[in-house]
Amino acid sequence: MNRIDRLFSMLTLLQAKKYVPAEKIADRFNISVRTVYRDIKALCESGIPVSFEQQKGYFIVQGYFLPPVAFTTEEANALLLTEALVAGFADRSIKTHYSSALHKVKAVLRTGQKDNMEALSGNIRLQVPDRIYNNADHLATLQHAIAARQIVHITYTNNSEEASKRNVEPIGLIFYAFSWHLIGWCHMRHQYRDFKVQRITTVTETGQPFRIKEHMPLGDYMKQLPVSY
Repeated sequence: MNRIDRLFSMLTLLQAKKYVPAEKIADRFNISVRTVYRDIKALCESGIPVSFEQQKGYFIVQGYFLPPVAFTTEEANALLLTEALVAGFADRSIKTHYSSALHKVKAVLRTGQKDNMEALSGNIRLQVPDRIYNNADHLATLQHAIAARQIVHITYTNNSEEASKRNVEPIGLIFYAFSWHLIGWCHMRHQYRDFKVQRITTVTETGQPFRIKEHMPLGDYMKQLPVSY
């Protein structure tokens, strides 16, 4: 990758993240940290307000708006393929948000790229097993709660068809055994619990922050799963 392409890619990375450490940039582009410093200086000299915060990394100063991202035809096609996966494995809330995002992507494509996507859209299909049931609309709310580290109040029905109300500190979502599962600290049970999202009937964001300061990493919980798929 030549320097011009690297600078453009580095700018795209800074757009996508709130903070990016120099070491992460170096690893991403297989360059030295010293080269990162020089590249960041070059971006600043070109008029892009890149700043730095100790212990966090580089960031683009808030209020600076970059021109729309240009997509290659291959990138646009990849998003179209992902649309089929979203339709098969996500719930109604995610489908709605993804469809809205994809329309925004299409709006910045060139005419030829739009024509290409239209021609391709009718030729991608995903056959999903009947057991994958995603007719709820909880995933978007749960995603927001996980990112904001806020407690959610859920109504949950267990395998014995017994309903209960729980306050949960959600730490992540895992798709395994053909279903989405919410992993979180249950205030009622005082332990981490696995809630099958299909069995959650209501989700309410409480706006209350987590009571536990540091939760176990989701990857550690995944090691306890009863199945490996």
